[in-house]
Amino acid sequence: MKNIALHWQIIIGMVLGILAGLLAIQFDGGIGLIKNWVKPFGSMFINSLKLIAVPLIVASLIKGISDLKDISKLSLMGGRTIGMYIMTTIFAVSIGLLAVNITKPGNLINENTREQLIQNYAGDAANKIALAEDQKEAGPLQPLIDLIPGNIFEALSDNGSMLQVIFFVLFFGVALILLPEEQSAPVKAFFDGLNDIILKMIDLIMLAAPVGVFALMAALVAESPSIDIFKALIGYAATVLLGLGILIGVFYPLIVKLYTKKSIKFFFEGIAPAQLLAFSTSSSAATLPVTMERVEEHLGVDKEVASFVLPIGATINMDGTSLYQAVAAVFIAQAFGLDLTLGAQLGIVATATLASIGTAAVPSAGMVMLVIILGQAGIPEAGLALIFAIDRPLDMCRTIANVTGDATVSMVVGKSIGKLGEPHVRNWDDYYDAVK
Repeated sequence: MKNIALHWQIIIGMVLGILAGLLAIQFDGGIGLIKNWVKPFGSMFINSLKLIAVPLIVASLIKGISDLKDISKLSLMGGRTIGMYIMTTIFAVSIGLLAVNITKPGNLINENTREQLIQNYAGDAANKIALAEDQKEAGPLQPLIDLIPGNIFEALSDNGSMLQVIFFVLFFGVALILLPEEQSAPVKAFFDGLNDIILKMIDLIMLAAPVGVFALMAALVAESPSIDIFKALIGYAATVLLGLGILIGVFYPLIVKLYTKKSIKFFFEGIAPAQLLAFSTSSSAATLPVTMERVEEHLGVDKEVASFVLPIGATINMDGTSLYQAVAAVFIAQAFGLDLTLGAQLGIVATATLASIGTAAVPSAGMVMLVIILGQAGIPEAGLALIFAIDRPLDMCRTIANVTGDATVSMVVGKSIGKLGEPHVRNWDDYYDAVK
């Protein structure tokens, strides 16, 4: 298996898990065998993702904020960059929520299967119902009160309090960059190193993903055998692709056309090679050198702007990932028969937007962040089993959105400060030499 790419290993694990689940229901005691001896490995995998979620967002957020170095230098270009990234992320999450609420792919699962899912994860469902009741009784400003933790260590111990953790980390990060560099350097170095360690831990956890997916899918099929689950999965994938299509094909080019007056053809011809590389690598960070080259040389953005806006974008701007997380969270809730209130969905918007700042620009990090969003909304994390197997191809597509969003914001920021000019036309030989 070592020579097989991880995403293929996960797909193989999914297929074998489905077959094992179908086989188990054909024999007496088969379901019990899956439940007692296979399902626990899936639970351990989910717990591993939950284990790493809080440390990841703490380390990544503090590193991302501290990399901005000096707030005073952000008054013009930095403020516009951060503002644009937040705006596009909120819009992306909103597109995802609108699409999933219209298509309702989770409703393709019939009532019998849904009841089985709820019974199998009754504890998670009960917690969600209790949370919904508390929200109904709360005052209109309660969400603002809940945003500020009374005890940060208590908040750190609960994935459902992630917005409080994010608030504290943002506060901590701003205070860190306001200190003189000689005082903040040791703390920044610590969190930079911690972030690298956490990313390595994710790599190690993801090595167990094929086994985890096998166990989760086997248990899901054995305990809730229904073809409706797979119909719903196809509907979910189609909903994500619909949202990404609107984001990439309509929203970004419309911004470029209206604000920079550049044609849509010009924009896509300029950024296309970076989009293709993003699709093949599923990593905004790995695509960054080509993105910078295309934005500077082919879209006419000044190097000073591109070298500032794009690295920040590769770190904190994850529009495609945020859209997918919104769709996935509501889809899983629909699959479990959970009716998310408007307040809960607005919470998803806030959590997905802020969590995107802490999402590492590497494959599969978005899945870890999804655990945070599910926990915040009170949605059973075990529902990840429904979407894990199809995550890799969707990851490839949403990375295109991430990179396209970075290029869009760089053009808008460049135009706003008078540093968007004509592209430097290069022949293909020059391009290949540059890439080499």
